[in-house]
Amino acid sequence: MLRRDLFVATAAGLSTPSVLRAQSAWPERPIRLIVPFPPGGSNDTIARLMQPKLQEALGKPVVVDNRGGASGSVGGTEMSRSAPDGYTWILVQESESTNQTTMHLPYRVMQAMAPVSLLGTGPLALTVHKSTPWRTFADVVVAAKQAPDTISYATPGIGTLPHVSTTLLQQLGDFKLTHVPYRGGGPALQDAISGQVPLFMSNVVITGPHIKAGTLRPLGVTTAGETRHLPGVKSFAQQGFADFEANTWWAFLGRAGTPEPILRQMGEAVASVLATPEVRDRLEGMGADVIASGAERCRRFINSEVTKWGRVIRDNNITVDS
Repeated sequence: MLRRDLFVATAAGLSTPSVLRAQSAWPERPIRLIVPFPPGGSNDTIARLMQPKLQEALGKPVVVDNRGGASGSVGGTEMSRSAPDGYTWILVQESESTNQTTMHLPYRVMQAMAPVSLLGTGPLALTVHKSTPWRTFADVVVAAKQAPDTISYATPGIGTLPHVSTTLLQQLGDFKLTHVPYRGGGPALQDAISGQVPLFMSNVVITGPHIKAGTLRPLGVTTAGETRHLPGVKSFAQQGFADFEANTWWAFLGRAGTPEPILRQMGEAVASVLATPEVRDRLEGMGADVIASGAERCRRFINSEVTKWGRVIRDNNITVDS
């Protein structure tokens, strides 16, 4: 009886040879970290900041693989088709939750992917180039009402949170802007700081240095109140858009079906990296509030974001051909 019970317990916990190997040997080779946006955006910035420490924690090279396009869905689709062996991971942001409603994707994020950690959250900020005449968000609203669809704003892409949240602002304020979508935050930022497009809605991680330099002027943030990352800049809720809130976020995900011991080991490695002062302080200084959650909190958070922004997207008929 004792021998039989021992066999059953062992079979239940370690059901296949691959799981046995995964527990004892992973990782045996380099690990790929998909960044579903081009270089220069916040995902890429965070991934490359974490990369050296993650390599140290895991003892193997971590290769950042930029797979930009279609508001992050190209990289998401690539991730959903990867093997659940612990050698492919992805660093997503809030667009992953909006893509679930705006696009006809070949996967559902929380079915195809396994949550590892909610890395952090942060404010979006609407900025204008220093050459524009608008000093406040109210100035933009007045100008847009006088000449609808003549003022352009850039975002990292159609259906991203910067796009969806700015759409909601226009709906609430009864004014119209012209959307200029880009293939990621990096390309959009380049045109914003050169003055090619007057307005830019994005996270403070990539706009913060240019705000500090005076090239971009912030007109409002998407947090419920003011944020420590942009002191003195009022939130849109404080500017008459009651209850408006739209925070950016970043999460580290694996492939669904990846053995639990590997997911747990990666979660521990990510937590240790985010706990190092040089990584945490750099992220906080860039405009992110580090959370470093566990897998379950990450799952609940992403599911709630999919539900929340799904309603806004359907109400405004926002769709993307994918």
